[in-house]
Amino acid sequence: MFVLIIFSPIRVNSAEILQIASSKNILVGDQNRNLSIELFCSNVHEKNEQRALNLLKKEFPRGNKIKIKPFGFNENKLIAKVFNIDETKEMSELLIKEGFTDENCQNRNSLITNETPLP
Repeated sequence: MFVLIIFSPIRVNSAEILQIASSKNILVGDQNRNLSIELFCSNVHEKNEQRALNLLKKEFPRGNKIKIKPFGFNENKLIAKVFNIDETKEMSELLIKEGFTDENCQNRNSLITNETPLP
């Protein structure tokens, strides 16, 4: 007797952009919870803040599916890199490429001193 089992793909709910509050802070969510994220290596000067914010909102519109690569916590806030779902764009790298921030970031140092290891 043969048993035929049909596998259907399991639906995976990925995180999505809910709000880009600034060039440093974004709000993401899935079907169950929301999470505030501080972008890794994002130190945009005030004079470039609005242009950087517009760039992020253009490249990562609300509802866009994303992947998160966590680096740790700083003052109880998750510090992470945020990629589009295809991993072809990353928010901090986009800001560096456009000249809004540099690669020598301050939160890399503060992360080391205030780091809480991820499980």
